[in-house]
Amino acid sequence: MMEMNLAVVFMFVLALYTVLPWIMTRVFGIGVMREGKGSKEVAFTFDDGPDPVYTPLLLDLLRKRGIKGTFFILGAKAQEYPELILRMHREGHLIGIHNYNHMSNWLMLPWTVQRRQVERSADIVESITGVRPVYYRPPWGIINLFDYFLRKRYTIVLWSVMVQDWRSRIGTDRMKTVLLDRIRDGSIVLLHDSGDTFGADRDAPGYMLRALEEVIDELEERGYRYLRVDELTGGATVVGFAKRLLVWIWMCWERSFVKLMQVKPVDTGNTLLQLRITEYRGKQTLVLADGEQIQHGDRIAELHLDNHLLYQLGTSSSSSLHLAIQLVRRTELLMPQIMSLLQTDPAYRDVKGLYGISIIHRGTKKLGFTVLDLPQGVYSYATRLYLRFLLYVIHPQGKERMKINSELLVPKIIAISRKELMNRYIPQS
Repeated sequence: MMEMNLAVVFMFVLALYTVLPWIMTRVFGIGVMREGKGSKEVAFTFDDGPDPVYTPLLLDLLRKRGIKGTFFILGAKAQEYPELILRMHREGHLIGIHNYNHMSNWLMLPWTVQRRQVERSADIVESITGVRPVYYRPPWGIINLFDYFLRKRYTIVLWSVMVQDWRSRIGTDRMKTVLLDRIRDGSIVLLHDSGDTFGADRDAPGYMLRALEEVIDELEERGYRYLRVDELTGGATVVGFAKRLLVWIWMCWERSFVKLMQVKPVDTGNTLLQLRITEYRGKQTLVLADGEQIQHGDRIAELHLDNHLLYQLGTSSSSSLHLAIQLVRRTELLMPQIMSLLQTDPAYRDVKGLYGISIIHRGTKKLGFTVLDLPQGVYSYATRLYLRFLLYVIHPQGKERMKINSELLVPKIIAISRKELMNRYIPQS
């Protein structure tokens, strides 16, 4: 009888450790990210790499098509092929963790998973790129009960579309058909750029690459955009009545301002940045990092954010870091298009550079902007009040963010000269 009771207890504990989290994540999607909510958005994700043969071919394809993907890498392989990790990072892809070795979390103790698999792999990636990963996908999508504690430091990402591309017998045509049939708005697609893990065929990624290129062609015709996992639009945040009223009033003001001032988006498909051609009215001469100066009366392209999109991104972001990553990535994608406007549109012929005032200016220096203090005065005070209100509305933490590091919530001038834009964003022949 004692042995039977022990067996029952053991089976119960085992079920809690394995089956319960499987049901919570795979059936109900509790505590994990399985898809986005945005229209015509899809994220291609790649597991089990980097692979010295297939990962370079995949990176070549993504670069040729202008697509940013998400790689869930194995720490042991990252250690062996750091140059591929560095290339992923330099080419703008998101790097997440897929354990140090391709082992099931059910077969390991919780501290083994967290310390020897996840944290060890994150240390390796950070040592190569300087950026610590914050996204995690467990092998086979299997987590144990204690893996939920990882959510304090990592977003656990699963998928909504899987095509069994680790098997060669699926073939290119069948793989393409299944992907095109299953991909929907917000899909997170699971693919593999390595075939040397348990149960996989070594040459399977070759079929995947051929299918992926054809799928990209078809989805482009359908109007899809290809995003990293951290750029997918998430679900809506619950907003109280008072805040909804403020948002409604603010939205009405925004529509009137855009129409009255003739503010136009750089790209109708990515409306984050909007421009208005005007003259610089400030009394302060702006001395930029490259030595160029913007003086009173110079023609400039005044930068504005699409605050409707900003609100959507803010309320759907899981954290302030997630919001910041999305803003920097979207801005980076638009910079070459701004340069193209300055080169080809007669209205921008005499524009000396871009100029804006923002409370969200962290990360702009790496895009070439100079960040300057706003002169003290009534205008500075009023601008700070407005931008703090804007942050309250769009920030995922709402008014709580206003209490944290409030000294950082100071509006700054951000500016970049035409010359710097040309140096950074004209395609090299």
